[in-house]
Amino acid sequence: MSQIPELNYAQIRAKLLAREEIAIVDLREEHIYAQAHPLFATNISLSRLEVEILNRIPRLETTIVIYDDGDGRVGRAYEKLTRYGYSQVYLLKGGADAWQCDGGELFIDVNSATKAFGEWVEHFKHTPSLSAEEVQAKIDANENIVILDARRFDEYNTMSIPTGQSVPGAELVLRAPSLVKDENTTIIVNCAGRTRSIIGTQSLVNAQIPHPVYALRNGTIGWTLAGQSLEQGQNRSFKNTQTALKPELLENSKQLAAKAKVQTISLEQLNQFKADQTRTTYVFDVRDDDEYIKGHLPGSRWVAGGQLVQETDHNAAVRGARIVLVDDQLVRAYMTASWLGQMNWEVYVLETDFKAVLTEQGVWKPRVPPAKEIPVISPDALVELKQQKDIAIWDVLPFAQYKKGHVPGAAWLLKADAIELIQQAEFQAKDVIVLTCGAAILATFTAEDIEPYLAQGQELYILEGGNTGWKNTGFELTIEDVQTLSLQIDRYKRPYEGTDNSFEAMQAYLDWEYGLVDQLKKDGTHGFFVV
Repeated sequence: MSQIPELNYAQIRAKLLAREEIAIVDLREEHIYAQAHPLFATNISLSRLEVEILNRIPRLETTIVIYDDGDGRVGRAYEKLTRYGYSQVYLLKGGADAWQCDGGELFIDVNSATKAFGEWVEHFKHTPSLSAEEVQAKIDANENIVILDARRFDEYNTMSIPTGQSVPGAELVLRAPSLVKDENTTIIVNCAGRTRSIIGTQSLVNAQIPHPVYALRNGTIGWTLAGQSLEQGQNRSFKNTQTALKPELLENSKQLAAKAKVQTISLEQLNQFKADQTRTTYVFDVRDDDEYIKGHLPGSRWVAGGQLVQETDHNAAVRGARIVLVDDQLVRAYMTASWLGQMNWEVYVLETDFKAVLTEQGVWKPRVPPAKEIPVISPDALVELKQQKDIAIWDVLPFAQYKKGHVPGAAWLLKADAIELIQQAEFQAKDVIVLTCGAAILATFTAEDIEPYLAQGQELYILEGGNTGWKNTGFELTIEDVQTLSLQIDRYKRPYEGTDNSFEAMQAYLDWEYGLVDQLKKDGTHGFFVV
């Protein structure tokens, strides 16, 4: 790795403080990343590099700093990034250990910067909250309350507070006035832990909604630790109620965003931003996903506004970049922008004739680099070939998705492990290697990696259409015969997701969040403020 130019902690810190564009990329798997990383490091593991890099770091001249655990990922990533055209790629000198030794803070968990920001907001704004016991008492007494769940719908559907309904974060200010029972209704906002309930509650307070508003303190974690029961499989949603736009809340949101240094731009100005090759400009549509699918601005990416605040690093990996938000109702864009602005992002809201520009339909399509052409095999041909030859089928989906359904006989592995595995005697002896995943995109890049290491005469194929193609052909995916060739470290187990977390893990998570304000003060690179 001596040929890779380096940047040290002091140089990177200076760029962060100067608000220069920089992407600090942790190449490790998410579980390892979550154990310790710099505040603004974004996790783009080597296993998913090809399907994420162009979307999260779209400008090829961006300063990119990469690091690993000294396990060879840096060298492989550097070769790929330079091949794809990135021209300013550096190694973090000494890795995360040197970062800490040189005076930098390391943070645990995922989305650490945005979670720390949520704690920062509560610390300075004293966001009102109620304990799990107090909320349960209000439910039992049939008080005039509504409970609004600020998480993604799938999280809400997994487990929710009794009587709660799904209203993902950015929708709160727009939808809440239509969801209250009357002018005396108290609004309670919850999430799984703390961040989204704090930000959601403070959003309603900041927008000056004329109702008492409280966060459910510590969310479903606090509810569970209090020994109270959660509902499962609920489908109550803001989508079941007609929304009436409140002009005064839009005006309040716009004024709030202005205090957070957010600017309004026209379509012409946005096009000028996009043509500027010296800056990164992210364009995010923060409406509901159904609205996006029906019609959106070409080139925009859908990210629900609440999740954009919660998971900024998952979408905007380049610190110092510009962010432009799109919402034909404007409320969601201005509220989301107000938070991103307070997180020290340069943020703009588009105002234009939306009926004329929301012309593209369908889901967002990620960009991927060009890949080497690898022979494909149809599901029917694979079934026939399995009767004739000794075949290994490898699935490089995230493990959680692999468990939910995979091609019979397929073994799961991390893409980053494929080169090492193909060189093992067991797989060198196979007649055929077949790679698959959801739609065969990541499988194609995996095949590109291992092709130079095939044994003499060994055949390599991509399953045509991946697991989706298999199912569409009429074959069944199975949840049986789970085979793993890699450690299950591709995803960090969040203590606030699912229903099988230990009380110890949940309490430890809350204790960590309580300490984030002090850690932010030690770090000193964040630039967070509140209005």
